[in-house]
Amino acid sequence: MRGGKERSKERREKRLQEISLLRTIPYSDHRRWWTAETIAVVTGGNRGIGFEITRQLAGHGLTVVLTSRDTEVGIEAVKVLQEAGLLVEFHQLDIVDPQSIKDFAEWIQETHGGLDILVNNAGINFNVGSENSVEHAEQVIRTNYYGTKNVINAMIPLMRPSSSGARIVNISSRLGRLNGKKNRIEDDTLREQLSNEELLSEELIDDTLNKFLEQTKDGSWITGGWPQTFTDYSISKLATNCYTRYLARKLCDKPEGEKICVNCFCPGWVKTALTGWNGNICVEDAADTGVWLALLPGQPTSGKFYAERREINF
Repeated sequence: MRGGKERSKERREKRLQEISLLRTIPYSDHRRWWTAETIAVVTGGNRGIGFEITRQLAGHGLTVVLTSRDTEVGIEAVKVLQEAGLLVEFHQLDIVDPQSIKDFAEWIQETHGGLDILVNNAGINFNVGSENSVEHAEQVIRTNYYGTKNVINAMIPLMRPSSSGARIVNISSRLGRLNGKKNRIEDDTLREQLSNEELLSEELIDDTLNKFLEQTKDGSWITGGWPQTFTDYSISKLATNCYTRYLARKLCDKPEGEKICVNCFCPGWVKTALTGWNGNICVEDAADTGVWLALLPGQPTSGKFYAERREINF
């Protein structure tokens, strides 16, 4: 008799095969709400999932701005895509540097009059394999959560009005699920507060992170009820998931023509430098759901979490 892990693996492989097939089907004209004038920004686009998302979006005919902390590496990445005939531009962006964010915001406004799609891919992780050090917890939280949040806040005023709505896509992880069977916060009260749409606030998210960082400094995080797998990375993604839900609620009252939908997705355990090349999913499949969310026709739902083109629970 096959075990649960084997059945789960078979289902995942079958779904990835379906997605690979779906990716080969071009969008029909009536579903293509975008043109070459549509501007998508991808943070951390110089390699891995970010590079592949850039490639796929540009392949659908959009103009994509690839950003990277390292200017030289980013320019080289853009050259590769431009040589393939894709509409890709480069601008430096360090998501933990307020001045860099400000400079990028001014450039995107002056050059393109704003943007239509923002894909927040830039992030870091210091643990590989079975490691679970929280030595770099503060840097991980500052980059993966606060950096992403600061970019979003700078870009929202620049997102161009349209009948299809602007889109924000945050790359996250199942490791940051609030109510997953594994790796969740053990504090039932805190988990309930973060799950409750009425109680969820930016202050609550930040307070949760501050408590976690305090416990990493005094060594009490091990018994503090935090996730035990890739702890700092998981907490940073849990915060990103919560902020996605919070932001969707905050933006829901925007008038027609100025709607902004924000969602997040888990790309899976991907073969990239971030995972030490230990993943089991190729970048093409990993990038797919993010591209799919960015290009959904009409006005998509907002504040949701996806994997393999399907909604999953937070």
